[in-house]
Amino acid sequence: MILAVTGATGNMGQAVLSALETLPDMEKIRILSHNRKRTAKLLKKHKALRNKIEPIEGSIANPSACDALVRGADIIVNMGAVIPPKSDQSPQSAVACNEKGADALVSAIERIKENQPALVHISTMALYGHRTTPHAFGRVGDPLLVSPFDIYSATKLRGEFRVLESNIAKWTVLRQSAMLHPNMLSDNVHDGLMFHTCFDAPLEWVTAHDSGVLIRNLLQQFIQNTLPDTFWKKCYNIGGGAVNRNYGYDTLNDGFALVGGTAKRFFKPHYNATRNFHGVWFSDGHILNDLFHYQTQSTSDYWKEILTLHPAYKMGRIVPKRLIAHFAVKRLLKDCNAPAYWAKKNDEARLIAFFGGKEKYNALLSRSWDNVSVPDRNKITGNDNEQPVFYGYDFFKNDADITIDDLRSVAQAHGGKLITQQFTAGDLYRKAEWETQDGERFTATPYSVLRAGHWFNPIYCENVWDFDRLCKKDKIFASVWYDSHDETENIRYRFDEQYGARAEKLP
Repeated sequence: MILAVTGATGNMGQAVLSALETLPDMEKIRILSHNRKRTAKLLKKHKALRNKIEPIEGSIANPSACDALVRGADIIVNMGAVIPPKSDQSPQSAVACNEKGADALVSAIERIKENQPALVHISTMALYGHRTTPHAFGRVGDPLLVSPFDIYSATKLRGEFRVLESNIAKWTVLRQSAMLHPNMLSDNVHDGLMFHTCFDAPLEWVTAHDSGVLIRNLLQQFIQNTLPDTFWKKCYNIGGGAVNRNYGYDTLNDGFALVGGTAKRFFKPHYNATRNFHGVWFSDGHILNDLFHYQTQSTSDYWKEILTLHPAYKMGRIVPKRLIAHFAVKRLLKDCNAPAYWAKKNDEARLIAFFGGKEKYNALLSRSWDNVSVPDRNKITGNDNEQPVFYGYDFFKNDADITIDDLRSVAQAHGGKLITQQFTAGDLYRKAEWETQDGERFTATPYSVLRAGHWFNPIYCENVWDFDRLCKKDKIFASVWYDSHDETENIRYRFDEQYGARAEKLP
C-alpha cells in the first residue's frame, strides 16, 4: 500500500510515523515537505522507515506538488496545518496551508478518475469556538462558531468545508482535540498564546502518541479492508476520554507543577482571557475510540513522560520562583499576543473579543485569587446534566428518517430557508440549495448542514466574524453564542487587508 502524508514533520505527523514503524504492510510512505532540514531530521529520526519514505519537496498550496503527492497513492492523510501561535504571527501562512492547501490537495485527488485514493483529513475542535457551561460538552453537528480573530480556526473551517463538499468518493474528517505533545512546553515560552487559555475553558486532551496510534490503527484496517463503508463521508471528534477532561486552569497548574509551582503562584487573574478561546468536552468522543481503540494515555501519563524526557525541569523546584515567574511568564506579558500588551497599546478590538471590553479587563486588575472561583476538575461529571444545543430538528433520529421537513426546519432556525424542493428521505449527500438570513444562496449537502454543523455566513469567504448580528435571527447559533456573549452586544469583528484587528459597533 502507498500512503501519502502532509504535515509529517509536525507534532502529530511525527507521532504517526513512530506508530507506523510497527505496521509492516506499508510499501511506501510519500511525504510532502517544503523544508529540507526538517525532512533530513525526520529521516534521521525514523530510521526504520527510511527505505519506505519518499520525500516530495513542495508546498501543499502548490497544485503540482499535490499532484505528485497523490498520484498512485491508495490513501492520503492530510495533517498539514499552520497552528497558533504561528498562525497569529503569520496569517498569510495559515491561509496558504489550511485553506488554499486543502483546496489544492482535494482538487488533485478529484482529478484522479480511476483508482481514486481515499482522504483522511485532520480538522480541529477549534471550529466549535468558545464553549462554556451550560454547553461545555459538544458533538459533531454542533454549530461552528469560530472565535473572532482566530485565523487558524477560520481557515480550517474553510478547508474542512471544501473536503465535505468535494467529489472524493471516500473521505473522512477527524476533528483533532487539544493535543499534548513532547514540544508543547518549549513551543509556548516564546509567545503570549498561553494567556488566551481561559481558566474555565473545557479541554479534553489527547496525546500525540494516541493520535499516532489512531492513524496507525485506521490504516491497518484500511490495508486489511475491514473498514466499514459507513465509516466514510463522516466527521468524527478525536477525543481523549473522560480521564482527560480538564479545565484550562488545570493544564496550566499541571505544567507548573513540574517545577514545584502552581498556576496561582505564577499567574494573576487578569493575565488570561475570559472568553473567545476554543475548547470543548466531547459527548461523542467514544465513537472513534470504539472503532480504533487508541485512547491509551492520560494527562498524568503525559506529564510523567515530560519529566522523563526533560529531567532538567526538576531543577526548577530549587530555583527561586520569582525567577521562573519572570522568565516563563512575566516577560511574555509584553508579547504582542498577550492581553496585557493589548491593554497597553489600547487594542480595543481584541479586548472586546477576549474580555467584553476594556472596562471589564480593567475590573480584573484589582482582583486576587482570594476572590476568584477556580473550577474543580474533580467535579466534572458526564454530559447528562448539560443543556442540549438547539439543532432545529430532532438531531438524534436516524439518517434514513431525515426528511425535507427537517431540512426546512434547520434552515428556518438559522433564519434562512431551504430552496431545494425535492429531497429523498435519508439522502444526505445530494447537494441542496439554501438561503441565509441575508438572502445569500449557497450549495451544501444536508450532511454538511445537519450532521456536521456548517451554515454559510461571512467567515466562509472573508475574515469577518458577524455572529452578534446573525444571532439576532439565528436560533442555532444563538443557543451557544449567548453562553459567553450578551444579547445586547452588537459588534462585527474583522481583519483589515493587513490583518489588523477591527471591532465595529453596528447600528
